[in-house]
Amino acid sequence: MVSGLLETEQHVIIARGDFHRLIDTLRAGGYQVIGPTVRDDAIVYAEPTSADQPPIGWTDIQEAGSYRLQKRNDDALFGYVVGPHSWKQFLCPAVITLWRARREGGGFTVVSETDDRPPMAFIGVRACELAAIAIQDQIFLQGPHVDPIYRKRREKIFIVAVNCTQAGGTCFCASMKTGPKATGGFDLALTELLDAGRHEFVVEVGSAQGAAILAQVPHRPASGDQITAAEDKIADTTRRMGRALETDGIKELLYRNTNHPRWDQIAARCLTCGNCTMVCPTCFCTTVEDTTDLSGEWAKRQRRWDSCFTLDFSFIHGGSIRSSARSRYRQWMTHKLAAWIDQFGRSGCVGCGRCITWCPVGIDITAEAAAIRASESEPHPVAVAKESVYGNA
Repeated sequence: MVSGLLETEQHVIIARGDFHRLIDTLRAGGYQVIGPTVRDDAIVYAEPTSADQPPIGWTDIQEAGSYRLQKRNDDALFGYVVGPHSWKQFLCPAVITLWRARREGGGFTVVSETDDRPPMAFIGVRACELAAIAIQDQIFLQGPHVDPIYRKRREKIFIVAVNCTQAGGTCFCASMKTGPKATGGFDLALTELLDAGRHEFVVEVGSAQGAAILAQVPHRPASGDQITAAEDKIADTTRRMGRALETDGIKELLYRNTNHPRWDQIAARCLTCGNCTMVCPTCFCTTVEDTTDLSGEWAKRQRRWDSCFTLDFSFIHGGSIRSSARSRYRQWMTHKLAAWIDQFGRSGCVGCGRCITWCPVGIDITAEAAAIRASESEPHPVAVAKESVYGNA
């Protein structure tokens, strides 16, 4: 049936055959629909251009430094975890032109850039990614300096979350208390139920906008058994996390061990490529670049993603503050798990595992933190000196 969503209907069911109606309704409402697609042997977020792009019946196999797609034995729509790209590419794009300037006589005229992108509907946002969006909301929207580009895009986003019913080999969202169940920050949240006798979605409404969209899609109230089945799948996912990270006292642990020999062992493997920062859904560092065309008639200023793994990132007069791989990896990991807490009151890690999967040499942030923690219980712990985590040692 198609009906208005009753306030008492906290959970409803959308049949698999009606899922396209949700997408059609969003498009009819003026949203550009962005969702998972299979491209370049990976599952990425993009606007589907053909019926065979969604990852129907595909899953991803992930380990440290390893990612590959594999066919499932069913037709699950969301039977994967997360790919190399996060939603920040749409909210905080890798390259943004801030303004252009045109030469006119003896002076110039500045031409402001406009962002005319239509409202976007994100389909398939995982709980860890919702947590990452919330972190970037705090960075870009709260405090005295609000990013107007981020705010304009963020205000027009409709989010369809998906609760994870399987865990990836590098996932540790349960340790970070960010998943696998979406608990807020969405308009609609789906849990896919697929077995021999059914293929349907248990849907939870998270906003008035979500209720308005759902009211235009065929649905029926969820039974107690269906809700329980969804909760059981999520609970099973929690038990099957591929990784774990002990977070108790982790800020103090890393601050105590700025001179730990483990940093040298990591540096011997680290390529300082910056992959971990590029795939991370919360890293937000940028740089500003000014360029002119060959004629000298036009100039433009762009903001681009940057990484604390580049030499230029910490360059000041006289050279880079962090010229060694040791200091740069330590800066990234200590900022993510410790200094971020001092800055924003929460960890900068959501446990998505991307930094582990997409590290070319398979450096594992959970294993490195565990190794440093384990060393403190050794009979002869390493003596460390007090040193700023921002130093060049």
